[in-house]
Order: sequence, then C-alpha cells, then structure tokens
Amino acid sequence: MKKISYIQALINEGEHQQQDFKFGITDSRKIARSLASFANTDGGRLLIGVKDNGIIAGVRSEEEYYMIESAAQLYSKPEIRFESKVWKEEGKTVLEVWVPPSPLRPHFVKEEGGIWQAYVRSKDENIQADEVLIAVWQKMKQKKGALIRYTKIEEELFRLFQTKEVITLSDFRKGARISSREAIETLANLIVLRVIDQVVASPESFFRPA
Repeated sequence: MKKISYIQALINEGEHQQQDFKFGITDSRKIARSLASFANTDGGRLLIGVKDNGIIAGVRSEEEYYMIESAAQLYSKPEIRFESKVWKEEGKTVLEVWVPPSPLRPHFVKEEGGIWQAYVRSKDENIQADEVLIAVWQKMKQKKGALIRYTKIEEELFRLFQTKEVITLSDFRKGARISSREAIETLANLIVLRVIDQVVASPESFFRPA
C-alpha cells in the first residue's frame, strides 16, 4: 500500500476550523483576514496552491510568501506571527503556512477606506468579530478581573433566558431596554466569568447560559 504523504493527509482532512485551502494569493488584504481569523481563534493552517476541492495546483512560493508577509505586517494590527514551509507534491509546490493562536488578540485587518476589522474562525469560515467578542478579548488581556454587580440588567438577561434558549445582542438590548454599550459590557463581563457562552455565527452571534 502506498504511503500517504504529509500534504495529502492534510488535504484529505478538507477545510475545517484550523485549515483552509488557497488556490493562490492575489490580494494581501484578503489573506490577512485568514491570518487574523486563525490568530484570533485556535490557530490554523493555510495550504496555498490547493484548490477548494483538494486538487493540487501549485504556486510560486517566493511570490506567495511575499504576499503573506505583507498581509501579516502591513495589513494586520498588531503584526501576526506565522511559520511557513515549502513542500513538493506531485511535482508541484505547496506552501504551508501555520498561524499559532495569539496572546495578543484581537488582531485587526486594514480594510478599504482605512477601517480596521477583526475576524474569527468558525468551522470553515472567516467571520467578522462583533463588538462583544472584541470586548471579551480586551478584558481577558487585562490583569484585573471583571467586577459584576447583580442589577436589573443582569436580572433581565436571565429572565430572557427563561423564555429563550439563546438570545442575540439585539434581543438583549431591546428586552432590557438598554443601550448597545451597556449590553455589550454586560455580556462581555459574564462571558469572561464563564457565566454565559458566546456562539460565533453569521450573520449574528448568539449567547446562552454556560
């Protein structure tokens, strides 16, 4: 029986939370979204020179590496660390790029117009991180813990959970009749304390008791 190569074994896994295939790179900004998504979540691997269906197309590794380096340094804030390795498979070049989970998250990507946007990886998709998740990341970087006072706002949140298994940010804001800022702060504090969980989804994340 022919032994499966390292690259082919990875390709056989398909795309998932920690792996993405790229036929090639034509835009550093777009690849920065993938790098940031992995860095902001569980880390992950890009296989460049592989089509979405797993067919190996091959790339020019030097050109692709330059685009990735630009994505990590010029289009990401803070800069994203990555490791890379060139593989030969079926006579073609595949560039493997590994991004570790980052202690510096959130990492933001410079979009057109100079807007900085954070991304997160969910299953095999890169999704824009919402304000709650960004607040959670920022709180987790702080040395001091979250301080919670049980007020009418928290009381209303748990009342909503009695009527719905999951709620969205807009559900909470409207149900508690509070500002978006108050809703984001409350949800973020409770997530940090592991009282509730956030499930990242598109077009809108939702929350549930932990």
